Amino acid sequence: MSEFRLTQISDTHLGRRFPGLIANFQAVSEHIDADRPDLVINTGDVSFDGPTSRDDVQFAKSLHDALPVDCRYLPGNHDIGDNPTAIGPAPKPPIAEAHRQQFRDIIGEDHWSFEAAGWRFIGLNSLVMNSGLAFEAEQFDWLASDIARVNGKPVALFLHKPVFLHLPDDPETPETSIRYVPQPARARLIEMFAQVDLRLIASGHVHQRRDFTFRHMRHVWAPSAGFKINDSRQDRIAIKETGLVEYRFAPDSFEVRHVRAAGQVDVDIEELFAQMGGEH
Repeated sequence: MSEFRLTQISDTHLGRRFPGLIANFQAVSEHIDADRPDLVINTGDVSFDGPTSRDDVQFAKSLHDALPVDCRYLPGNHDIGDNPTAIGPAPKPPIAEAHRQQFRDIIGEDHWSFEAAGWRFIGLNSLVMNSGLAFEAEQFDWLASDIARVNGKPVALFLHKPVFLHLPDDPETPETSIRYVPQPARARLIEMFAQVDLRLIASGHVHQRRDFTFRHMRHVWAPSAGFKINDSRQDRIAIKETGLVEYRFAPDSFEVRHVRAAGQVDVDIEELFAQMGGEH
């Protein structure tokens, strides 16, 4: 395969009780149906609230199953719970093995790798990092074995949380510690990938569209496909809008295209809180 076309969606937050999010996903689905990429990757928060609603996870999967192309998935904190961090509030809810297994049972694998167009693609469960769960060590062992088989190919990494804001050693703060891969797992991850030609880190989670290069690595933050978070609730780092990201990979190169599907609306988080009533 000389070219591999991949579409990244993220933070779909699907649940039956949120018609605006369903409508945005349908707009994305129609865009994908017209474009027909080789693969769709959802980089997490597939469901609105997996830890408390198995139905959210099942509903989200049913909508993805209707897509006309193959999908791969990675879990987000709304799917399986959040990372413990060295500083900051306790995660709500914390990552739990039962919720990880629920994701795997209903959605699919929570970490994976494959090759296409001369590239190695690696997807990681970033929520288990720093958790102390048995799977955290298992995933790092799996990653070490996978990196050993890269054989000089360029690498694209997908995960839910961005690895960092600006620099690998950015300090963690109580306000932002849950936004990025936590330390010390972050440092370990960066050290492991230093052994290969890592050219792309694609993530979601922050609900802001961002695209920057650090050294030779391009960092792409996909916006939420579902909703945006207003400035009174979240500081503005980049572009706050709904949308998706399209990639074209060729041997030794890739292109990124930032797009919005026709009909996607910038649903504000306040609308969701109003629909939730006393839940939040």
